[in-house]
Amino acid sequence: MSTIQEGGTAASTSHRIRSVLAIRPFRRLWGVTYLCSVGDWLSLLALTGLVSKLTQSYQWESFALSLVVLTQLLPGILFAPLGGVLADRFDRRKIMVVCDLLRGGLFISIALVGTAWWLFIANFLVGCCAMLWIPAKDSAVPNLLRRPDQVETANQLGLVMTYGLSVISGAGLYSLISGIPGYLHLQSTDIEFRIATIAVMVNGALYVTSAILVALRIPELSGRASTVRRDKGEREGFFAMLRAGLRFAGRTPLVRGLVIGMIGAFAAAGAVIGTAKLYALSLLGGDSTFGLLFVAVFAGLAVGMAIAPRMARRLTYERLFGATIVLAGLSLMLVAFAPHLWIALVAVALVGGCAGMAFLTGLTIVGSKVEDAMRGRTVALLQSLLKIVLFAASGAAPLLVSLIQQRTITLFGHPMQVDGTRPVLFGAAVIAALLGLIAYRQMDDRRAEPILSDLLAALRGRSRRGSGVLIAVEGESRIDTAAQARRLAAELRSAGHRVLLASDPDLDEQRLRNLLSTADLAGVRAHALVAAAVRADVVEREVRPALDNGSLVVMERYVDSPLAHFSAVGSVEPREMEGLVDWATGRLRPDVTVLLDRTPVESAGPLDPVEHHWRVQRLLTEMASADPERYVVVDADGTVDEVAERVRSAVLPLVSRSAVRPVVESS
Repeated sequence: MSTIQEGGTAASTSHRIRSVLAIRPFRRLWGVTYLCSVGDWLSLLALTGLVSKLTQSYQWESFALSLVVLTQLLPGILFAPLGGVLADRFDRRKIMVVCDLLRGGLFISIALVGTAWWLFIANFLVGCCAMLWIPAKDSAVPNLLRRPDQVETANQLGLVMTYGLSVISGAGLYSLISGIPGYLHLQSTDIEFRIATIAVMVNGALYVTSAILVALRIPELSGRASTVRRDKGEREGFFAMLRAGLRFAGRTPLVRGLVIGMIGAFAAAGAVIGTAKLYALSLLGGDSTFGLLFVAVFAGLAVGMAIAPRMARRLTYERLFGATIVLAGLSLMLVAFAPHLWIALVAVALVGGCAGMAFLTGLTIVGSKVEDAMRGRTVALLQSLLKIVLFAASGAAPLLVSLIQQRTITLFGHPMQVDGTRPVLFGAAVIAALLGLIAYRQMDDRRAEPILSDLLAALRGRSRRGSGVLIAVEGESRIDTAAQARRLAAELRSAGHRVLLASDPDLDEQRLRNLLSTADLAGVRAHALVAAAVRADVVEREVRPALDNGSLVVMERYVDSPLAHFSAVGSVEPREMEGLVDWATGRLRPDVTVLLDRTPVESAGPLDPVEHHWRVQRLLTEMASADPERYVVVDADGTVDEVAERVRSAVLPLVSRSAVRPVVESS
């Protein structure tokens, strides 16, 4: 991959995080996620401790954690579909507020009632509320963001908060509360019970605080991307919406593949959970080996989630999701055959890394590619599958191990003892790989291109296309972009590069309009479709072949300028325009975008073009600030020669450091 793309990756990552956190509603929701996640982890510890204090029985203590987890998992199997329908039909903010108030009240009631039977009933009801809260929150997140490409970063931040910071905070808070008697030198017969009660009360207070913040500080959660579909949903009944959601999942290849792939991934994860302890013993280890395997899989998960955005720049999300599940299955086969601990640790880390990439990619697909009217039901369906498949697989795996048991086989004349965990893990690996392959076939959006070359190029750090570099020249003025694109192409040719100056899309649009002269293209949407059709043709006919041949491609007004112009009109949603652009160009993005930043010139017109040009320039500037690794902003005020010199000085050093080298033309 060229250094143009590699340079500033760390800075770009931090900038993407800052740009997402700069969105006030999302930042506040991120804080609410922290409070609720701390409450979730604290409840696991606090309720387990309280059960032990309420029963004072060794048998109850041995089952305390399992019963607490079970009573929270069971609602996911029963009530997740209801949460999806409610999230798509009603105000998501109100659903979150009501659920948080109920959760807070239930935890406080556990402390006040003080009986084991009510603890488990209330914990079950808390799980029911969580199954209503999660789809409402997850389906609302994309509507808070400015662009679809921010969904992945938002998901990363959410996972870091849920499984990172909040875990540490929850465990630390529980340790702090549990240590109160020691800090204050308190002694009493029921002091441990009172401390456990305090922990549960604190847990309830966290959820009540979350409800207040959502109700008063994040009104944007009530927003919808499609009021038309919402109105239709409000007229439908519960079961009609549930059936519509299932039909949508079954008939949409993208969602169908996502569901199939998730089933394979969760089945493999359940098998790993169910056999982990015995597998550690098969490696002639004990608790320390189990701990090392635990650390390896979670380290792999963290690394996988961290590198997923970088991989997504080289593979499409649709290809990346299925491929990573297949690779996770193949890695799990290596785990099943691992003869030594160090091989098992490497293989388990690979499984975790692939699973982390698949999980984050799946969440990103749901947030960016599933329409808002169906997003809640899709999230709920995946939540149900997670609970059902994980529960079934983790329960079936130890049962299968007990049936298979340890067996002695003869291999090349040598007896070998095979633990029962190995065939079970191998079977889970085969299931994951096969379902991942089916998911890939369902979701693949580039079937004409072989996946193996794409995957190898991604692993080597190369882009999804050939070794060429695409340079876009964008700006609010067509005259400026045309002049500077020609000048830049000439400069690059004089430097010895093989350069294609792609045909002017505006001229092609005019030709297409002439062909469609009998149609009325007065509407903004009609013009947007024409622009998309022209760019799709130029990309397939000129740009991609040149990039595959290793050429430099200079193209004016490629994506950003028309996107800003149509968005500035205001009658087309930016999200709709971005989806149309992604479809037309196959998500092909420039390696470098030269943005000509100039003061719009005064001109008269019935539609106030000066104000329109100011809006276009502001939108282009926002695009550049949101993705600084890809943009070069050039001051375009001055003569054509002065601006051309600025463009040359900014772009040529980048190209000279790229993988595209000058060529010597034969005479």
